Amino acid sequence: MYDFLVTTSKGLEQLLQQEIQHLLPELETNNRPGQVMFQGELKDAYHICLWSRLANRVLLKLASSKGSSGDDLYDLANKVNWSSHFSPDQTFSVDFIGANRDINNTQFGALKVKDAIVDHFKDLYDQRPNVDKHQPDIRFQGRLNRNGMSVYLDLAGGSLHQRMYRERAGQAPIKENLAFAMLMRSGWVDEFNQGHIKPLYDPMCGSGTILIEAAQYASNIAPGLYRERWGFENWKGHQPELWQSMLDAAEIKQAVPGVALVGTDIDARVVHIAVKNANLAGVGQFIRFECADATKYNRDMNKPGYIVSNIPYGERLGELTQLLPLFKDWGFHLKESYPNWKLSLLTSNRDMLRQLRLVATKEYNFINGNIECQLVNFELDEKNCHISENDRQQSSDFGNRLRKNLSKMKKWINSQDTNCYRVYDADLPDYNVAIDRYGEWVVVQEYAPPKQIPQHKSIARLQEVLIATPEIMGIPPEQLVLKTRKVQKGKAQYEKLDKQSNEIQVYENGARFWVNLHDYLDTGLFLDHRITRQKVKELSKDKRVLNLFSYTGSVSVFAALGGAKLVTTVDMSNTYIKWAKRNFELNDIRGYHQFIREDCLSWIRNCEQQFDLIFVDPPSFSNSKNMTGSWDVQRDHLGFLKMVRKRLAPGGTIIFSNNLRNFALAPELAEETGLKIQEISAETLPQDFQRNKKIHHCWIMTDGD
Repeated sequence: MYDFLVTTSKGLEQLLQQEIQHLLPELETNNRPGQVMFQGELKDAYHICLWSRLANRVLLKLASSKGSSGDDLYDLANKVNWSSHFSPDQTFSVDFIGANRDINNTQFGALKVKDAIVDHFKDLYDQRPNVDKHQPDIRFQGRLNRNGMSVYLDLAGGSLHQRMYRERAGQAPIKENLAFAMLMRSGWVDEFNQGHIKPLYDPMCGSGTILIEAAQYASNIAPGLYRERWGFENWKGHQPELWQSMLDAAEIKQAVPGVALVGTDIDARVVHIAVKNANLAGVGQFIRFECADATKYNRDMNKPGYIVSNIPYGERLGELTQLLPLFKDWGFHLKESYPNWKLSLLTSNRDMLRQLRLVATKEYNFINGNIECQLVNFELDEKNCHISENDRQQSSDFGNRLRKNLSKMKKWINSQDTNCYRVYDADLPDYNVAIDRYGEWVVVQEYAPPKQIPQHKSIARLQEVLIATPEIMGIPPEQLVLKTRKVQKGKAQYEKLDKQSNEIQVYENGARFWVNLHDYLDTGLFLDHRITRQKVKELSKDKRVLNLFSYTGSVSVFAALGGAKLVTTVDMSNTYIKWAKRNFELNDIRGYHQFIREDCLSWIRNCEQQFDLIFVDPPSFSNSKNMTGSWDVQRDHLGFLKMVRKRLAPGGTIIFSNNLRNFALAPELAEETGLKIQEISAETLPQDFQRNKKIHHCWIMTDGD
């Protein structure tokens, strides 16, 4: 008799225990998270290796102790008679699971076991076996937990979820054992075992794993039957005759499944992969795969069955904007076309399933790879399939307001020489977003909701915005970009949101600009400064212009187009300086202009040049690593503008702007600088930003000499 440990994904241990008890009813088993333990004979372990559809590894215990240190682990491993398990001319590897204060990483734990194995052979034979991490002859595993430490022989030699039929997979593949767990939790397996043979349909089948697992189960094909390598094959305790007899018996047990299995996917490429994988698994003739849209596919199965699918999760915001309207349409289709069916969907985004407008009967927590997921079960009964007029109603308070805004703005939009403008800015308190158009794209910026608003309500309202906006704005859902505005701290102020590097060109009053809608919180063009940029252009003729905190240089572009004889663009970000140069190239601006990458505070302090027009639009706050200290516009603007004043040529002009909503200009600024100061905030506010009078503050300051 041996002690065995069978591992699986966390959340599947109860199912694995049920499966082992079904395969070997005479065994007594118990479970812990992600594992099942039992005592049995070698034939029991072979049987699980061959027939378990849920296990990852089958481990045979070689030794255990209550120790916890690295020395304890070495001593434990040193007690094992390794030469009774393999020879010094064979290769081996050691995996290690667990960590504590003394054994603080898995590499250290594996090294301690490996050292004990090598020392054993050196002492006995003055010869050491070689380590092969990729394809060893035999594999061992050390495990550490609160109860102590153990050393095991890995009988499988690798994870059993790898059935060897999946040469290729789709974009978000599901492990084979998790796919079978979904079938068990859906109820399909239980009904099949009871003789109630129900059709199975996977509408977003990807590479076909769920249906292949179902077909192999219905055909009584042992999941380990075609595995090419086993960990026990080079083990001295292996019983090859017993193993071969079990393989032969498994071959005889195969049968025709007699169940309708259908898979569809909108991607023809992955459908082709699914067909190939099913053929490799020996069940290709039992599954019908088609390239089809799940929201329109009409079944031809003659009785209700099960829909089981690993749906797209919408992990990326861009994917979410496309999936929300799709799931809303799919919900209607399911209700109309699949009455009395049962539905089981795996997702990491439970909120997205709310678009189906279905009431769930049960939820199970799973781990797919390293992603926490829920398997959500629904019954498409009469109550769930009822479609009310409210469900079909496409309008909402938000949708009605957005349509109204567009209608009121239509004449103004047509009169403007730009394809970038704001159409909505938290007009309704319950829909706390801003919506901007950039050419054929739309950007939705979600403001952080008040703490008193329940999270599920804010999510539901945002989803409503993401569904309605593409339809009303007349764009495909994939051309909607979602961003979340919240207080940024530390390095998060400067980190990329994404890495898509998708840029588009937009235009404004005779100028063109590159904008990046995906990778940063801001796009590269502040739309509320449209009129301010025009004012700079009007004042720039034959002037020496300085643009401080230049961002992507849009103001510099207008200064150059306005006839400035020199434009100096200063920003501490190398990314923004390069971006500004590209905007100059895009507008075919030639001649000598300066682009300086430096902290504006340090640069202005040391600058000796004079400028006729200076534009200053600093951030509200910054503590970039490129700065000495931090910047707070309320605290620091007086001292900074004093330095700027020293660089202003006689008769020159400063335009000072910022976006801190509660900003107040220092009252002593005029007296201490001798500047004539006039606030022009209202007249620089474009019509599409009139909803929010404090979107920015702006002053024009002129030399009084």
